[in-house]
Amino acid sequence: MKENATKNNLMEKIVSLCKRRGFVFAGSEIYGGLAGTYDWGHFGLALKNNIKQSWWKKFVDNRRDMYGIDTAILMNSKVWEAAGHVTNFADSLDGKKFNTMLKTQVGAKKEEVAVSYLRPETAQGMFVNFKNTVDAFHPKLPFGMAQIGKAFRNEIAPRDFLFRQREFEQMEIEYFTREEDWEKYFEYWKGEMLEWMEEIGIDMGKIHELEVSDEDRAHYSKRTVDFEFDYPFGRKELFGLAYRTDFDLKNHKLDYIDEESAEKIIPHVIEPTFGVDRAMLVLLLSAYCEDEKGGEIRAHLKFKPSIAPVICAVSPLLKNKPELVEYANTKVFAPLKAEFGRVIWDDNGNIGKRYRRQDEIGTPFCIVIDFDTLTDNTVTVRDRDTGEQERIKVENLKSYIKEKI
Repeated sequence: MKENATKNNLMEKIVSLCKRRGFVFAGSEIYGGLAGTYDWGHFGLALKNNIKQSWWKKFVDNRRDMYGIDTAILMNSKVWEAAGHVTNFADSLDGKKFNTMLKTQVGAKKEEVAVSYLRPETAQGMFVNFKNTVDAFHPKLPFGMAQIGKAFRNEIAPRDFLFRQREFEQMEIEYFTREEDWEKYFEYWKGEMLEWMEEIGIDMGKIHELEVSDEDRAHYSKRTVDFEFDYPFGRKELFGLAYRTDFDLKNHKLDYIDEESAEKIIPHVIEPTFGVDRAMLVLLLSAYCEDEKGGEIRAHLKFKPSIAPVICAVSPLLKNKPELVEYANTKVFAPLKAEFGRVIWDDNGNIGKRYRRQDEIGTPFCIVIDFDTLTDNTVTVRDRDTGEQERIKVENLKSYIKEKI
């Protein structure tokens, strides 16, 4: 990141870019907003989905010991009582404990109304489905359950854009193992988490491991390591790794029977937790760059092509020339869209403005169809990071892009 993107104004630049380019908007903005809530625009949603798909592919699809699940946001309140959240899920407010779970009521008739909560974590949905998963798939220890879903916390002071919200999304794994193996798998999952961070393009030079002290650990954890990031507003948590012991399964009175030995045990749990929204914020901070092009300061998001919301933008040089538009649409845009999906059409403004817009979206390649294209079937491909341009045969575009990404 260049020096002119200083810490003092970097967050302001990120927030401004996110709104300007359709990544993130303040929730309920036309009515004054609601603190701690945000709405996702087209490119923000695309980036968010790419983060989730990358995570799911690595930790679920590419493994044989992981089982996906999608559990209900609303649960019987007894779940939260058994988990200890009703009494322990709290922050300090004016010297008193303030429970951050969002309480609601379920049922229409007065005699049927029951207290429930918007889940503050996705973990309990997996724990209460532990027996269902074992009965359905007969997994051998160690094995895991994985879930991506919304969670809610009545934060006392939501702040710092996407960092602390009242509604957010988690990607969590509950990895079940024998008690004597927990340390081995704790270290294993630490390595897996760090590897994935690097794969998606997080600035690893700003990642730090914090061994969380006894007094700061959650009530269910015997050991927690936080992966912290150097945000513009300070070094704070990004993701977490917790050893939950057998706390949850024991409280829910759930056990596991080894099919070979008939041994009955209560597995211990290693929990890697990832916040989707914080991952998004850290990717934006890691990717944001400024340099000088043509005497002007150029901002661009240097996303990895695998995670970028858009792979390439297709532009006819002039949108009022039907022959250019027709060629661009049928010979370039349509085939690339069918092949890669993350391809957009951009014919608004002059080419310079289009380049700047795509730079801020983080689009790795801009493809321009000009009058030479009509005679020699070549297009200009412009690289986001270097600004360099080269002529590529239309018939070679797919292989060119595949090689680059």
